[in-house]
Amino acid sequence: MARVTDVVEWLDELLQPRDYADLGPNGLQVPGRPEVFRVVTAVTATKRLIDRAVELDAGLVVVHHGLFWDFDATGLPAVLAERLRPLFKHDVNLAAYHLPLDAHAEVGNNALLADRLGLADLEPFGDFRGRPIGWHGAFPEPVAVEELLARVQAATDRVPLHHPGGPDPVRRVGVISGSAASSLPEAVALGLDAFITGEPREHVMGEADEYGIHFVAAGHYATETFGVRRLGELLEAQFGLEHHWVPLPNPV
Repeated sequence: MARVTDVVEWLDELLQPRDYADLGPNGLQVPGRPEVFRVVTAVTATKRLIDRAVELDAGLVVVHHGLFWDFDATGLPAVLAERLRPLFKHDVNLAAYHLPLDAHAEVGNNALLADRLGLADLEPFGDFRGRPIGWHGAFPEPVAVEELLARVQAATDRVPLHHPGGPDPVRRVGVISGSAASSLPEAVALGLDAFITGEPREHVMGEADEYGIHFVAAGHYATETFGVRRLGELLEAQFGLEHHWVPLPNPV
């Protein structure tokens, strides 16, 4: 068993959420039982996930996309109420870490994806509200575009959407998970050969072609499984918690 206050304090110390001007609150969003022995991790706090956590008798749920966002309407809509009800009923804690879990140099989505792709000499990249949340780096030796796409597919377990426009082979690549197509100009300014993010935008595709850079949309969900899963593994090692990763793929 571990005290939830100790677990959340450890996560906050690791991820430093106060350093980010985020789109919603980071840390403990829903308090539950004071001690837990089982933690569930997943990308998004959907009703389906929460029901699965209850089935697993998890005392703590840790997600990347939490329940509360600045862009949502105020009040308690029915969908949010349905997500909260089982958490309250079964005394389940829920914590969420968004931008801090994208940006972290060791456990972040972008650093872990860049590492899986084989990029080295990583540097911060992708400014959002005054902080970089992505990374760019280089392959030790140039990689054919076909090989880059194969590596992206192997890492994310889905076929990426690729708009060609850059050189072949490629060497310098930027990675920003989620919805970061608007960071294309920064990738161009850095002289990158390819830019990988989650979601595409129609006008960005044309711009990538004109700028002479490969644009790769690997999926918002698919590019953001790495960090929260790693957190679960760390909590298992640090606190002896039983960890269950719950994959609930989203086609976006």
